[in-house]
Amino acid sequence: MVNVILVTGGTGLVGKAIEHVINTEPEGSRFGKKPGETWVFASSSEGDLRDPDQTRKLYEKYKPTHVIHLAALVGGLFKNMKYKLTFLRDNILINDNVLHAAYEHKTEKVISCLSTCVFPDKVEYPLDENKIHSGPPHSSNFGYAHAKRMVDVQNHAYKEEFGCNFTSAIPTNVFGPHDNFDLEDSHVIPGLIHKCYLAKQNQTPFVVSGTGKPLRQFIFSYDLAKLFIWMLREYDDVEPVILSVGEDEEVSIKEVANAIVKAVGFKGDYKFDPSRADGQFRKPASNKKLLTLMGGFQFTPFEEALDLTVKWFLDNYNNNARTGIQKSCELEA
Repeated sequence: MVNVILVTGGTGLVGKAIEHVINTEPEGSRFGKKPGETWVFASSSEGDLRDPDQTRKLYEKYKPTHVIHLAALVGGLFKNMKYKLTFLRDNILINDNVLHAAYEHKTEKVISCLSTCVFPDKVEYPLDENKIHSGPPHSSNFGYAHAKRMVDVQNHAYKEEFGCNFTSAIPTNVFGPHDNFDLEDSHVIPGLIHKCYLAKQNQTPFVVSGTGKPLRQFIFSYDLAKLFIWMLREYDDVEPVILSVGEDEEVSIKEVANAIVKAVGFKGDYKFDPSRADGQFRKPASNKKLLTLMGGFQFTPFEEALDLTVKWFLDNYNNNARTGIQKSCELEA
């Protein structure tokens, strides 16, 4: 039997990581490509998923038996605050079209990628899979967050009404090769890598906003890719799963910056700017459900993963538009 796995958003950070793992894991690996599998990594150039007809044509072209749905309209804090309706509406359209086309084409399984922003702003930590709908999300990104929450609602509705095997994954902070390193709109790790590199090139100080004290859980994209592949093959429940390192692997922003300085080889003036806001001190998520289901997982050590990411950035900095210096607020596809 031939399985066709369609990855929407296949040329983004996580899609590229899944492609890497599928192509490099040894034969017989739990996460490697299996006989009879065809993997398709679709980009937005193949169809605008906000359009139902273009979405159907993508399904008709590849006839996927399985879908890993990563495509989304994404952006940093500023874009989320400025374009709340756009983020809400476009992502609702994308998700609704992908799920309904999967239902219409009798796709066996869909895993959609959510985000920890779906969790309530005011919540008891650690975050776990039962707290998604227990309060409103943070006001800064409520458009994007509500659109992602609706995927979980739709998954349950499709299962109850039609018996569809639709589920979702909730990663914590992801980083790795093919990330968005845009200085204006990137997440903390790619933004600091780019900033540190420019400080080295221009012989200027490397200044990190805030005190460096906040703690975050970071997951390497290649590790996350393996967890998506595990879900594809071994997890068949509608309830979402948090994909994350453990609470005991939280890393401070200062530790992140120190590791970046080391990896980039920066020798200049390096300091923190406590006049800039730190943001939330910590928002830990539990991976207990994941590890119980999987029977354990070996995550890549943080500094090793960061070294690989910095190397990729340096190797690709002067290449074409897919170097990771990509424009924000675009379709991750």
